[in-house]
Amino acid sequence: VQLVESGGGLVQPGGSLRLSCAASGFTFGSYDMRWVRRAPGKEREVVARISSGGIINYEDSVKGRFTISRNNAKNTLYLQMNSLKPEDTAVYYCYAEYRYDSRLNYWGQGTQVTVSS
Repeated sequence: VQLVESGGGLVQPGGSLRLSCAASGFTFGSYDMRWVRRAPGKEREVVARISSGGIINYEDSVKGRFTISRNNAKNTLYLQMNSLKPEDTAVYYCYAEYRYDSRLNYWGQGTQVTVSS
């Protein structure tokens, strides 16, 4: 099983980034997927979630700025991040959740997003 994030980097405030998470080794379409971030000195935070059926939820601070999507044919999860703020700086992880058995949940290795001028 692998979840491989990409697309992070350094961006100026107001800029955009698109994160990708390539999944392999499990039935991607059967999983609920999340983007989770951890900022220095802060607790882990779920920023966006998309269910296997396509239901989407966002954390309040990213609503209207971030868009989560998935392409089940490509086994890939995305996070489009616009109007980035310094407080969005964090390591972003994708997380695969199998609602019927938590032993089959998986984490990616994370990708660093830094928003700074």
